[in-house]
Amino acid sequence: MKKLIFQKFAKDTTIFFSLMCFTIGLIVWTLQAVNYFDFVTQDGHGLKTYFSYILFNFPKIIHRIIPFIFFISLFYMIINYDFRNELPIFWINGITKIEFAHKIISLSIILTILQIFIGGVFSPHYQFKGRELLKNSNIDFFTSLIKPGKFINAVGGLTIFIEKKNKDETFSNIFIDDTSKGKTRTIYAKRGLIIDDNEKKIFKLFNGKVINNEKTKINVFKFDQIDFNLAEYSSNTILVPKIQETSSQKLLICSYKLFKYKDYEINNSRCKKSIHNDINQELLKRFYKPLYIPIISILCCFVFLVSKNNLNYNRNRKIIFLFTFFILVLSEATLRYSTTSSITTILYLIFPLLTFSFIYLFFKKKTKNV
Repeated sequence: MKKLIFQKFAKDTTIFFSLMCFTIGLIVWTLQAVNYFDFVTQDGHGLKTYFSYILFNFPKIIHRIIPFIFFISLFYMIINYDFRNELPIFWINGITKIEFAHKIISLSIILTILQIFIGGVFSPHYQFKGRELLKNSNIDFFTSLIKPGKFINAVGGLTIFIEKKNKDETFSNIFIDDTSKGKTRTIYAKRGLIIDDNEKKIFKLFNGKVINNEKTKINVFKFDQIDFNLAEYSSNTILVPKIQETSSQKLLICSYKLFKYKDYEINNSRCKKSIHNDINQELLKRFYKPLYIPIISILCCFVFLVSKNNLNYNRNRKIIFLFTFFILVLSEATLRYSTTSSITTILYLIFPLLTFSFIYLFFKKKTKNV
């Protein structure tokens, strides 16, 4: 009987948690998708690249919201069971409150392992795939960004300005500043026409001149017509994977090398002393911060220590909610300072363990008096 009761509570909590996770994750994902639309409107990437990239970012969102959603789900389910008079059935069937708390903690440990897997493997893998997608994609919408009366700098080292667009789809008075190949080249043309199809993206320029500035030499030549190839230019989008997009294995190896060889400069742009603290912080976020989930679970258990018929029930519920929310905020805030020094790192590592131990022992003492 006890096993069936625990299974029902775990099932209800898991279903509610999953639905909440998907719903809130979808809302946050939609809001982020609007911000990422700059890839199309400013950086010139195609819609296919845009939608693929934002899909790859969904696991990251789920990883970030899991602790909060678990807190809301568990808190709600305990209160809901209490109001439906299902919790008293637990006590009638011989289930002690500390026994019930142990089952909830076990559920939180499973979720902790899941979050470590998502944050340590799943999320960085798909974020890296998204960055690779941007790196390997062409700038499909770049030509559509070229509009009269504004400076266009969607690609690295290239700025285009067009005075006006004519009725025959040509442009007048075109200025192009190109520094993409390590040399400064300025082009002016009286008229231009963009040819954009699947095979080529060319800006045909007529009646103008090119000014090449190479160190101390300046060369100027006029032209009747030249073809300016737009397809060979890359986007301004950051293409090098960020720390959060790097695999945990690479971060662990990098952190170990930087720790072991303190005076050794590692010849790797993504593994250098200046970002050692950031790498360690990212590793703590992936593998250690999830330990706050069991703390959330034991705090929520305090709700059923006070009967709903007790005059202090509502006050007790509000205090538990606010204190648990404070712990969640604290876990985020302290992470930022966790690697600033050896002392802060040690404090960050022992805080969740001491906090859980203290709260658990306090809860266990309280159950003896209930």
